[in-house]
Formats: sequence, structure tokens, C-alpha cells
Amino acid sequence: MNLVRIVFKSLRQHLLSTSITAGSIALAGGLLMAVWVVKEQAHQAFTQNNAGFDAVLGARGSKLQLVLNSIFHVEESPGNLRWEDYLEIKARPAVEAAVAIAVGDNYRGYRLVGVTSNLFTEVEYAPGKRFGVAASGRLFQPGFREAVVGSFVAERLGLKYGDSFHPFHGLTFNEKEEHSETYVVVGIMKPSNTPADRVIWIPLEGIQKMEGHAAAAANDISAVLVKLRGSGQAGFQLDLLYNKQGNRLTFAWPIGRIMSQMFDKISWFDRLLAMVTYLVAVVATGSILASIYNSMNERRRDIAIMRALGARQTTVFAMIVLEAAAIATLGMVASFLVYGAITTTAASLMRAQTGVVLNPFAFNAVMLWAPGALIGLAALAGLVPAIKAYRIPVAENLSPSS
Repeated sequence: MNLVRIVFKSLRQHLLSTSITAGSIALAGGLLMAVWVVKEQAHQAFTQNNAGFDAVLGARGSKLQLVLNSIFHVEESPGNLRWEDYLEIKARPAVEAAVAIAVGDNYRGYRLVGVTSNLFTEVEYAPGKRFGVAASGRLFQPGFREAVVGSFVAERLGLKYGDSFHPFHGLTFNEKEEHSETYVVVGIMKPSNTPADRVIWIPLEGIQKMEGHAAAAANDISAVLVKLRGSGQAGFQLDLLYNKQGNRLTFAWPIGRIMSQMFDKISWFDRLLAMVTYLVAVVATGSILASIYNSMNERRRDIAIMRALGARQTTVFAMIVLEAAAIATLGMVASFLVYGAITTTAASLMRAQTGVVLNPFAFNAVMLWAPGALIGLAALAGLVPAIKAYRIPVAENLSPSS
């Protein structure tokens, strides 16, 4: 207890340097934990959040682009399909559910997606959970200019049951590209924590026959979202049919593997970011070494007095190491505030841009090993000034300084 009191007194005596050094540890620890958690949760969310579908059928092109456009609503459509393509895959025994979508318009920057109504009746986006609307609303009726608004869009734009709006042409908001058609909000979706929350859903014909769209494409669709029956054998069969034997359409399956491949391609950036955070942590612990080491000259007399009063060299050594660890501990306690600020901001941006929801406050093992690692590094950094304190001669430093 005496040693703890001495360390506490020293920290209070050097309050400014202690605060600055602990602050650097807080920034380093918070950044390290935030980068680790955001990386892991983003990978999990994008590879496991498939909105209840196993595959996407689209025009010939990139599977990744097709999935990003159809499931996550963040890319342009690679092209159109014929209505007959939808009917064909829907009729296949291996297909449990097929949902046709058409994209091409927006409202205030949020996508309008034309969709067949079975999205709300045949698909579970999670076990036992279907897309639905709040009790005060209802689903749109095919053929009518009605809309079901995703919960995130409703929250951001203030849309509510009974409101009306004019869509805008294209996926990018431009006030000069307003359509003449008026759509009425008949329902607000219950939050699903999927990309569907940031979409305005309208009947399929709404996109196909919107004013200004090519008449030749009136029956075309952008993609078909596919839920398969049974085992992966169905996916292999359709993959062979559309991707190997055919040359007009693309069958993007399985969605999770396609998204994993995307993360594999950018894994170098994850490693680079991790390396930067590790370097920041090393520099922060180095600041503890520098702070305590530079204070040794002014502590010589105090340490000599301690030794003269009976303190052993090992006690002095332990005091300096404990002080370094204590500064890191204070910093790591504060690091959770930094972590919360970074991850909350990242989660908000991720949800706004992709509809993917992260949970900043979910437990992750990094919350245990990161504090332990940084406190351990700080204790190691404290060995250098501790050795210097251990070697301070008593007699030479007891005389008052002139």
C-alpha cells in the first residue's frame, strides 16, 4: 500500500506530463480497438447479411457489382434482364422464392426500387423474421403509385404515412431531374437492420413505366433475388446453367463467398491500417518511457531520501515500473471513450451509406487483450527509467542542490 501511495503521489506531482502521456495511450488504445472491431464487424455484416437470399440473377457482368447493386443498393446495375428470365428461374424446382427488382430512380438521394410484392410475403431476412410495415400502414398494391419507405429513409427524410413525393431520375439526386408522377406513402417498414431500411420500395411497374424511361425497357428488370431450396447442390446446378453453359446472364452465388472475395482483395489495406495502429501504440508507450526517464534528474534527491529511510533498490525499481503501468492503465480506461466515439461515428456512416448496421458496444476479445498488451508494453518501457533509478547513488544525491 505504501508503494501504491508513493506512485499515486508521483502521478499527482507530475500531473501535466501524466495527463498528456495517458492521453496518448488513450488515443492509441481507442484507435486500436476501434479499427479491430469495425474491421471484424464489417466483414461479418457484409458476408452474412444477405437479406434472406442465396443468389442474384442479373445481366452478364461482375458478380460483385450485381450483389452490391441488388442486395446492398450501393452500385449501378450492370444491365437488364427480360421478364421471361424472371419467370423461368422462378419456375425452377430448385428455387424457393424469386423476387424481381428494377432500379433507376431516387428520392432525395435514396433509391427507389421497384419490386414484386412477394418480397414481403415469401422471404425471411432472418430466421422467423419477414419484411413488414408498421401497424399504421400497409403494403403497396401492384399497379398503383404507392410506396413503402424503409425505416432509415423515413427517419432521415421525415416521411410518414400519407405523405406524397415526386421521384427523381437516376441514382444520384438532381433537382432538375424530377419526374411528374406522384407517389403516396402507404407504409413505413419496420426496422430490419438490413440495407432494405435505406430504400423506398414501389411496385415493379413504377420503375418500368416511369416517365422518361425507354419504352423498349418497359418489361425489363434489373435483377432477380433468389432463395434456393435445400442444400448447395441447387446453387451448383444453376451456377453451371447460367455461368458455364450460358453467356447472357450471371448467377451470383453464394452471396457470402462473393463478398468475402471483395474483402480478400482489400485485405492489404486492413493490414496497413493495423500496422499504423500498432505503430501508434508503440509510439504512445515510448512517450511513457521518455516522460519518466526525463523526470529522473529531478527525482534523484527524492529517491535518495527514500533509500536513506530504508527503501530497497528493488522497491525503487518496482515503483517506477508500477508508475509506467499506472499511466497506461489510466490511458486505457479513457481509451474506451475514444473507442466509443470512433465506432459510433463509423457505425453511423456505415448505416447511412450501405444500410449495414454495426454494434459498437458488442463485446470483442480485443477489449481484453488490447488493454493488457498496452499496459504490458508500458511496464516494459518503464524498465529503462527503473534501471536508472535503481542505480542512483544515495550519498551523492542527499546533499541539497545549490
